[in-house]
Amino acid sequence: MIDATIANFETEVVEASRSLPVLVDLWAPWCGPCRTLGPILEKLETAYAGRFKLVKINTEDEQDLAAAFGVRSIPMVVLLKDGQPVDGFVGALPEGQIRQFLDRHVPPADEQPEPAAEAEAEAPLEPGAALERAQQALAANPGDDALRADYVLQLLLHERLDDARRTFEPLLGKLAIDPRASAIKHWMDAIEAAAQAPADELLAARIAADRRDFDARFLLAQRRMAQRQWTAAMDELLEILMRDKEWNEQAARRAYVAVLELMAPPLPKTADGQPPAVDPTVESYRRRLSMTVLS
Repeated sequence: MIDATIANFETEVVEASRSLPVLVDLWAPWCGPCRTLGPILEKLETAYAGRFKLVKINTEDEQDLAAAFGVRSIPMVVLLKDGQPVDGFVGALPEGQIRQFLDRHVPPADEQPEPAAEAEAEAPLEPGAALERAQQALAANPGDDALRADYVLQLLLHERLDDARRTFEPLLGKLAIDPRASAIKHWMDAIEAAAQAPADELLAARIAADRRDFDARFLLAQRRMAQRQWTAAMDELLEILMRDKEWNEQAARRAYVAVLELMAPPLPKTADGQPPAVDPTVESYRRRLSMTVLS
């Protein structure tokens, strides 16, 4: 059983649910039914022997997460697979009903999920083929948020911002709990802002005249994001963070995190069940962000 916070939610819930079902128990210390339900869920996690993962969220301490899940009554239980909520219930159900709920979603005891196999080598796709394939996949599964995000990314790579924004609309309500969707939204906003921003030379002149002209530096970072010059964008954002971590409601930090997410999309575990190797550039810039924020 894991206690989830806004800091570890992506790792402990979203990423974990790509390997096995994750059961999220939203509770509060003052809630009597929560105290009844909690031990039952913990007992079942042990009984199911690794066939699902139990994560608990204290809605008093993690109000942003509670809002993201749309909590109106507790206890509330949500089950996630492949990064998406797929089912849930409200209230302290009896153990038998919870077992029935779990059995609809978790693999049988003799059918544990196999480690993800390495993708077979494929011939390079012709220009536009990846876009068409992503469009077809979403058309076949319109409720799959991951496929929708893939299609939006392809639209952005083909410079179809208007189409990307229209396709993205169903994800707008999930930005707080879906780091990938949030990162894509930042990229779309950066592309739009960059198109209307002054020329680089003018922005550079403003920064030279005033190192604390964060508006100019942020526009320059957004232009680098629009151009997919990710490290250059983060370098500009770090310059803001080193001088004012809270500037514009932490806009620089949020954009920086979005760039990291765009650079390092979710990857399956390796054949031996271990996490994939982390891009050294991504890891380096994560450390730089941590050092800057904590300094």
